[in-house]
Amino acid sequence: MTQFTDAERERIRAEMIDAGHELFAQFGFDRTRVSDITDEVDIGTSTFYQFFESKEELYFIVLVEERNQLFDELEQAVTQAETPQAEAEIILRTTLKQVRSNPLINRLFVKGEIRRIDERMSGTRFEKSANEEQDSQIEQRNVTDTVNSQFEQEFTQVLPQPEQWVTHDDVQVSNPDVIRGIMRSLLFVTQAKETPVIPEEMYGEIEEALIDVIVAGLFSDEN
Repeated sequence: MTQFTDAERERIRAEMIDAGHELFAQFGFDRTRVSDITDEVDIGTSTFYQFFESKEELYFIVLVEERNQLFDELEQAVTQAETPQAEAEIILRTTLKQVRSNPLINRLFVKGEIRRIDERMSGTRFEKSANEEQDSQIEQRNVTDTVNSQFEQEFTQVLPQPEQWVTHDDVQVSNPDVIRGIMRSLLFVTQAKETPVIPEEMYGEIEEALIDVIVAGLFSDEN
């Protein structure tokens, strides 16, 4: 086993995460091999497992980093908004742009990759007997539910605006979780781009109209 100093370990780990961002974005999880990642960092394939338990673990870390970067961008963007309507519009436009342009954000929010990878991580770590497997499946569900709950809580903490919006008289939806659900649901319209459902040349106009309709529907006219 190759021995590394703490500084070397920190550098190699960071380089593998960077390589993971690039390769997973370009090829996706299934088509990216561990050897592809280690080749980028110029280390042996076996050395990968000194840093990560599996390819799934690295992918999980990459997705979480992408998510956190998006949340940071949202936090910065809404500081320029002067009204709840403007906040909602900025959040929708920023998130939709990222879903369209960033394959990792698309896989995270639209395709639910973080749950799939977490399930694979929980389900493939050990070989178990039948009884152990049954107990493990119960434990896995609990772990997955906890991870998903934490994921939900983190999204809520980073996107607190709906809690504030419902205190205004002009808001038309009183449940902040419903507002978040409406806004997340709009992300799935990106799946219809370049399909017979929505012609490519009309997609931009349709997305703009949907944003306007949702924002107008959430808030009554201030006047």
